[in-house]
Amino acid sequence: MSKKLKLEGLDCASCAYEIEEALKKEGFEFALVNFTTGELIIEGEVEKAKEIVKRVEPDVKIIGKEEHHHDHDHGHHHGHDEDPRKMLHFIIPSLVLFIAGMLLRYHYNYDNSFVLGIFVASYLLVGWKMLRNAFVNSFHGNVFDENFLIAIATLGAFAIREYPEAVGVMLFYIVGEFFQDLAVNKSRRSIKALLALKAEYANLKVGDRLIKVKPEELKAGDVIIIKPGERVPVDGLVIEGTSAVDTSALTGESVPRTIREGDEVLSGMVNLSGLLTVKVTKELKESTISRILELVENASARKAKTEKFITKFAHHYTPAVVGLATLIALIPPLAFGEPFSKWVYRALVLLVISCPCALVLSIPLGYFGGIGRAAKEGILVKGSNFLDALSKATIVAFDKTGTLTKGVFKVTKIETRNGFNEEEILRFAALAEAHSNHPIAKAIKKAYGERINEAQIKEHEEIAGHGVRAKVDGVEILVGNDRLLHRFDVEHDTCHVKGTVAHVVVNGKYAGYIVISDEIKDDAPKAVRELKSLGVKKVIMVTGDGRDIAEEIAKQIGLDEFYAELLPEDKVKIIEKLEGEKKDDEKIVFVGDGINDAPVLARADVGVAMGALGSDAAIETADIVIMDDKPSKLPKGVKIARKTRRIVWQNIIFALGVKFAFISLGIFGEATMWEAVFADVGVALIAVFNAMRILR
Repeated sequence: MSKKLKLEGLDCASCAYEIEEALKKEGFEFALVNFTTGELIIEGEVEKAKEIVKRVEPDVKIIGKEEHHHDHDHGHHHGHDEDPRKMLHFIIPSLVLFIAGMLLRYHYNYDNSFVLGIFVASYLLVGWKMLRNAFVNSFHGNVFDENFLIAIATLGAFAIREYPEAVGVMLFYIVGEFFQDLAVNKSRRSIKALLALKAEYANLKVGDRLIKVKPEELKAGDVIIIKPGERVPVDGLVIEGTSAVDTSALTGESVPRTIREGDEVLSGMVNLSGLLTVKVTKELKESTISRILELVENASARKAKTEKFITKFAHHYTPAVVGLATLIALIPPLAFGEPFSKWVYRALVLLVISCPCALVLSIPLGYFGGIGRAAKEGILVKGSNFLDALSKATIVAFDKTGTLTKGVFKVTKIETRNGFNEEEILRFAALAEAHSNHPIAKAIKKAYGERINEAQIKEHEEIAGHGVRAKVDGVEILVGNDRLLHRFDVEHDTCHVKGTVAHVVVNGKYAGYIVISDEIKDDAPKAVRELKSLGVKKVIMVTGDGRDIAEEIAKQIGLDEFYAELLPEDKVKIIEKLEGEKKDDEKIVFVGDGINDAPVLARADVGVAMGALGSDAAIETADIVIMDDKPSKLPKGVKIARKTRRIVWQNIIFALGVKFAFISLGIFGEATMWEAVFADVGVALIAVFNAMRILR
């Protein structure tokens, strides 16, 4: 079983990678550090993991998930156990001393021990923690982490008597880290806030009293009262009351829904108007909202290729730059007799640039932001790899019933013949179908809408594959398909009707026909148009329904192709056929509405489940879940995926570009240490803020 642990004080993304690697080396088969949520997921012994983490990162504390629950109440969900603002107690006095040292050095010369003392004090105030970590980590053979690199660079500057630079670099670096922590915490919090849908409390009914309890304490079968303005704490069934509920947190849907007795309410909805009495059906950890939070939190564990590439790249990048710095410090002075201090200084500049933080940090944050943003729109993406795949969608296949159509049959047209009127045809058909439970029969009875007196029906027989025959008050009625008319030799002028049709015959005379169709979802044509405008090459429909109906719907919605009369395994074959037509970097998306589509959802590059608030099988198999049944959410998802990808690549190119520019400037002595620190910390900050744009 995998265990989830909270890492407090995890404030650098490359440290997360170090911890992960160390755990794998020590024999943990599965170890994953999720920097964006500050969590560690392992399969194996917790105590052993704690020791390894302590060794790699002495400042990080590990807490079991259950001990951690208290912090949901305080909302401090960031990486630090302490508030980053506490760093200001060290930064401000250090800054004051630094300015004093800068002013005094004009009065006294550099060698004055008083001036040196002020610089050292300023340096130690902000740098002591870093020096300690560098010392501890280098003992564990970890010489390429940022603590060690900055420590060596600044101590080196002291050694070549560049005191203001040494202190300034350490100070600027710590200030940059401070802002970076604030930014990361802010983005972590805003992602959590997008999903902060858990109710704070629940009103439990005990006898005739109401007790305020935590949602965690509710059990299935409990009765709770939800007052207007309160959030639904857990999933349940309404046993009394009517109200409008706001479902926007779950579905991104702005129009309130009306809920009455017998309806299901889901955790995360907000009760708007009436008082609801609800019987709890699921405990908090099984409830919809917990499952959504779980999905979104675990999503960043499924890393996109870009993310994996960058973590690996950073791992080789730092040693390479450190190696280069060593060569620069040694070769010119030893081979060409150049002064040591000049080349050592240039080498130190490179050390500062070699920290890979900007890269390793901004990319997971970018993906995490994209996933959070999609969740806010009611689109659950189960991993950044699926978000990446969705951005390359070129073929989209929709299932029909329940996905493009509402899956509800209704009478859409009545055609009369031989002097009969519409009311008569509908009444005769409803009486003849009184005993049938077929969806078509149900649609006819619903359209008739009046009570049927079954005593009127004297005879009733179902003719398999044809329809029904009944005697009502001495009148013989036939209701069925075209084959039924030919079987009883009824004269009629219409054989082919688009859609599902029920012909009605009264006493051997053709009375007309009723067309029953499944309604197309209002936004289905819009979804197809938007997908095409996004550059999707082919939008097709695969359905088990008949050819005529499929053709009609495909035409109305504006689809490129359709495949009809398919079994679930035939749908898989169609997806496999489409696989052969596409290029390597193109992806096929399949959108279906649930259980019978599970095999196709699993087979497509990206499986999208519709209305999966109900179907657990679909939630399990699909890679992306659309919470409110709307096909138009798919193009929205593609847009978010593409924007996320764009921002991630902007960050990669920007960070690498700036780093390489400063490496060349550093080698030629054109960049000072101050600029190097800006190149490192400034880039990280800009990249983090850029990643946060996705949430806006």
